[in-house]
Amino acid sequence: MLQYDNNIDVKQLNSLALAYMGDAVYENYVRHHLLQNGKVRPNQLHREATKYVSAKAQSQVIHRMLSDQLLSEEEIAVVMRGRNAKSGSVPKNTDVQTYRYSTAFEALLGYLYLLKQEARLEELIITSFRLVEEKKGGNNQ
Repeated sequence: MLQYDNNIDVKQLNSLALAYMGDAVYENYVRHHLLQNGKVRPNQLHREATKYVSAKAQSQVIHRMLSDQLLSEEEIAVVMRGRNAKSGSVPKNTDVQTYRYSTAFEALLGYLYLLKQEARLEELIITSFRLVEEKKGGNNQ
């Protein structure tokens, strides 16, 4: 990662800015995960990636993390800030509630990434992969 003279105060960043970063970080991890698992055809990659990065999948993941009490109080606070952020628009293929929780998930990842808490970030990403893959293996293919 490039080094900059000025440091960002991550705790003061807008939740949508955190989600912006989290979206990119998660996408990168998902792409690497798919390639590592032998998915190499472009159409297959896109289809598989959507199962991880869709608003619905991300919303389900963060709901599970919350219900299973996998997050610290600080992380829950970031999630709630992300959930309550007003983006101004919602994609046409999802509802407001799902989109807000998806944004919350991305904000949490962006927060951890910018704080350089790589071990915790990867722990939650591995958990998210497991939860998505459990869902894929079940009746939701």
